[in-house]
Amino acid sequence: MPSLLTYDPLDPATLADPYPVLAALRKNTPVFWHEGMQCWAMTRYADCVAVLRDHGRFARDRRRTGAAVPEPSLNVQSLDPPAQAPVRSLFMNALHAQDLDALQQRARRQLTERFDQLADRAEFDVVADVAAPLSLKVISDLLGVDAPDVRSFAAISDAIMRSMDGGLDPAVVEPGRIARQELSTLVQSWFDASSRPGLLSHVQQHADQSDDLDQYVRNTARVMFQGGYSTMVAAIGNAVHTLLQHPPALEAMRDPELLRTGVDELVRYDGPVQGTSRIATEACEIGGVTIGAGETVLVLFAAANHDPLRFPEPGRLLLDRSPNRHLGYGWGTHACIGTVPAQAALRALVSTLLDHPAQLRAVGSARRRRTATMRAFEALPATLRP
Repeated sequence: MPSLLTYDPLDPATLADPYPVLAALRKNTPVFWHEGMQCWAMTRYADCVAVLRDHGRFARDRRRTGAAVPEPSLNVQSLDPPAQAPVRSLFMNALHAQDLDALQQRARRQLTERFDQLADRAEFDVVADVAAPLSLKVISDLLGVDAPDVRSFAAISDAIMRSMDGGLDPAVVEPGRIARQELSTLVQSWFDASSRPGLLSHVQQHADQSDDLDQYVRNTARVMFQGGYSTMVAAIGNAVHTLLQHPPALEAMRDPELLRTGVDELVRYDGPVQGTSRIATEACEIGGVTIGAGETVLVLFAAANHDPLRFPEPGRLLLDRSPNRHLGYGWGTHACIGTVPAQAALRALVSTLLDHPAQLRAVGSARRRRTATMRAFEALPATLRP
């Protein structure tokens, strides 16, 4: 079997810029066996989408291949169609029932106030001072709950995010489990409290109250809150970093059409979610390689999003790129359900930066977070100057 032992997504050089090594993999060994992660990795867009579309042969629900799944992990993302449909429909209907334009406008007001405060500083951190508080406010606003303390929740989210790389570093698994318990307690308090307008209120009003569905609903609320927050933080940090490297791009997005397509292109160019896994339910062939039943397949979104066969000139930031079916938030029924608020937050961010009298500029050195599944910044220093 083609094997590549040298690919390390946590290597500092790969964390800084994964796209050259992913391009080399896609060219030389587009489907390869990774001994450390014990999985097949896919780097071509067509192969990745083929796996994500085929729910019959590639399972997200590990119980279909005989594995045990702990109860806290049972949620909309751990199910496959058609079993997934009731929970996903419940949350998607609740999402579409919200006034998302008003949500985006509230995010813009928050950002305007924040940028006015930060303009007095010689330097600030885009992640801690902008992305984290904005993301927490937006996802709390969407669900209709009081936002928790940003520093406390950021620590919980960080532990959960790092635990997603348990296959690379087993030491992160237990802190992640504890953090999920803490978050589950918080989510339970929301369901116990009197409801107020928002997504969770809609879910409670329309949910089937059966015991089996109830655990999926509560767990999905936890996943949506955490996933929406962490995806937004990562997407905002990556987008700001990209705009700082491409100063004309921000000004170009004064054009409403380029704002619409440009936000998608920012996510394709340097997206937050780097990959996801599936389990083969039967022996099959993908990309000329035979996958054995029960083997894990890793779909590398970051590689697929820079596949030149799907995205001409993938290394260029093309704000008018269309079509742009990138995998920055996943694909299909298993796409991150925080995609809609994340895109709203990015549009609010770009619009507010364009309207603000000061200009965002990079200062100091940015530092990437040491995580493989989620591509994010640990620190991104910047300043606002006329």
